[in-house]
Amino acid sequence: MSIKYLEEAGNAFQFAAKPVRFERCDTGHINNTFFVDCGEGNPQYILQRVNTDIFKKPLELMSNIKGVTRHVAKKVMEAGGNPDREARKIIETKDGNDYYIDPDGRYWRAYLEIDNVISYDSPDSPELFYKSAVAFGRFFKQLSDYPADTLFETIPNFHNSVSRMNDFKQAVAEDKMGRAAEMRSEIAFALSKADKCSYIIDRIADGRIKLCVTHNDTKLNNVLMDAVTGEGVCIIDLDTVMPGSILYDFGDAIRFGASTAREDETDLDKVELDLEMFETFVRGFVGELRDAMTEEEILGLPMGAYLMTLEVGIRFLGDYLNGDVYFQIHYPEQNRDRARNQLKLVADMDKKIR
Repeated sequence: MSIKYLEEAGNAFQFAAKPVRFERCDTGHINNTFFVDCGEGNPQYILQRVNTDIFKKPLELMSNIKGVTRHVAKKVMEAGGNPDREARKIIETKDGNDYYIDPDGRYWRAYLEIDNVISYDSPDSPELFYKSAVAFGRFFKQLSDYPADTLFETIPNFHNSVSRMNDFKQAVAEDKMGRAAEMRSEIAFALSKADKCSYIIDRIADGRIKLCVTHNDTKLNNVLMDAVTGEGVCIIDLDTVMPGSILYDFGDAIRFGASTAREDETDLDKVELDLEMFETFVRGFVGELRDAMTEEEILGLPMGAYLMTLEVGIRFLGDYLNGDVYFQIHYPEQNRDRARNQLKLVADMDKKIR
């Protein structure tokens, strides 16, 4: 990206001093993210260009983030904490907006950089996974009284498992790339689970499970950890904050963090649910959030993990059948391998937690 665009965008925001350096960050696959150096002794910042191919309504996106971050900051202050460190702080433009639109119509935003923190791509110990669970639990507890129905649905039907299963069935029926035959057993397995897909949305509809604020990307690397104490400091990457169920976020964290293998591991004998990691995350998450959860939600946690894993599995498989048009791949069969991996994890969950 041209330095001219970066400088124009950087100069639009209320930074403490004029930026002297922009450095591209490799984290994240959707938005273009840059570290902004404003010189020694000054606060540092994060500058992002929003990917409007994915987030087609950026004003609604920023409305969600603004509401949630201000609510969290208020809770942090009430608890005697530091909101500049424990909540994502949006930096306004010089004309008082939460975003900047450049001459080409691209949307930019800026956050205060949080110093002396570290993030991890995978939980290499139960202790680390526990601390991430506590951090996510605290985040959801802070937002437990936020009016979730006022949030915009930035990606419609993102965790609607019934809708995802219908999309998968369509991909199977169309078989655009002629790949269904080689995936016959995986397709049959996935379709046999279709009746489970309405578990969460049915309970939201009849009130047994609350509609609440959900993060929808509860990977470990979205928790900033204190570089000295190792404790969770702040939850980041709020683009997919939407109304939903706490089971979505618990489930996705388990899918990612309690598997014994990476997401595209091809030796399926290595792919299992690590019960120690599962139980560790439950302790941290529920221990922090217990008073804000219903009994139905606590009982539904295993199903949350099961459904989120199934959902991701059929999305990978559907994308493979459609010709790899959604998920980024690094080799031709990666979505096939990811699908087999996730469906093997579903099968193991069938034995261990359902």
